[in-house]
Amino acid sequence: MHAGLCLLRLDAGSFWAMTPRELHAATGGLTPDAGAPDRPALAALMRRFPDKPERI
Repeated sequence: MHAGLCLLRLDAGSFWAMTPRELHAATGGLTPDAGAPDRPALAALMRRFPDKPERI
């Protein structure tokens, strides 16, 4: 109920009319779970987005 009424800001009628599958999809349940990056992917991200840019 919190996700539907507070986070998604649905009115009560729309919330109670949703099917469980629709609520699952609306709360991001259908997005693929990529999980945490492995070591090489993390290293590539760190090179691409360093904490401090290099001085030229």
